[in-house]
Amino acid sequence: KGEYRPYYSLELISIEGQVKFIIWCEERRMLSVLAPLYAQFPGIEVTERDDYARSVHFDPETMKVWAADFKLTKPDLYPIKTYVDYGLEKDPKEEFRVDPLVPVIEFLGSVGPNQQVWIQFIIRAHKDDQKDPEKFFGKADLWKRSALKEVNKILVRDAKTKITGWDPKTKTSQFVAVSKGEQDAAAAIERSLSKPAFDVGIRTLYIAKKDIFNTPFGIGGLIAAFKQFSSESLNGLKQDGDTYIAKFAGVPWEDYKGFRRNRESRNAIAAYKRRSYFYPPFTGKIMVLNIEELATLYHFPGSVAATPGLERVPSKKAEAPANLPV
Repeated sequence: KGEYRPYYSLELISIEGQVKFIIWCEERRMLSVLAPLYAQFPGIEVTERDDYARSVHFDPETMKVWAADFKLTKPDLYPIKTYVDYGLEKDPKEEFRVDPLVPVIEFLGSVGPNQQVWIQFIIRAHKDDQKDPEKFFGKADLWKRSALKEVNKILVRDAKTKITGWDPKTKTSQFVAVSKGEQDAAAAIERSLSKPAFDVGIRTLYIAKKDIFNTPFGIGGLIAAFKQFSSESLNGLKQDGDTYIAKFAGVPWEDYKGFRRNRESRNAIAAYKRRSYFYPPFTGKIMVLNIEELATLYHFPGSVAATPGLERVPSKKAEAPANLPV
């Protein structure tokens, strides 16, 4: 029937310093997106709007674009730094909150006139549909299998006996010292496996007029925006140097008159407009993130975020009291 697995796009954008949270989905799936939003945030206001990206058309004479996908620094069985690592699951008071998304919003709020920054998280539910190299027939969730193997490797543990330091040759166990860091890494991986997983692609664009294109601000700011989600002992996010404009950032004679850069600029904007990542015409490298990691990367901030360009609902709407006289 031509059906495909449903996917969604979670977008965080800045148009000349005005920060917006956008969720893109098929029209038939809109109610399934709105219902949990209204359930979790009773005072929220959601409005349907025209696609902001549709009005942007690349003009090499007046416009300059930088675009790149982001990827994980380690295999995706290692989790990134999440809100649990920042202690936000304990619901601290606002003055003690350290929200890792606030620096991203502050960067977006500082975008100046004739500049735009787009960040796109394209997601779909992760399924156990990968080919299993250990079986001629059948499929398995290699993400979970690889993660469990890594846990056993870290703890020097046999997968069958669960005995630390198990020697399969002599079939005896021996004491093996496991450091605190290794124990924490194994615990983080096991915690990651206990939560629903998603296939994810991260795409970013910085668009500006040629005369005001600011490389340290736009490109450096986007790369730095993801640093607070990184952990030396676990995982992190970094620019994928093989995607779009990122691979043409070298010396000028590698791209005569910018022909390839212009072509990739058009492709980057077209891929963003189509929200194409899992299916043609534009596909990317898929990483697996669980719901905890995804919620860390994309969530509505509390009052701790004081960015001027982040608009909030000015007043709450409520019905009249039920005991008013007729």
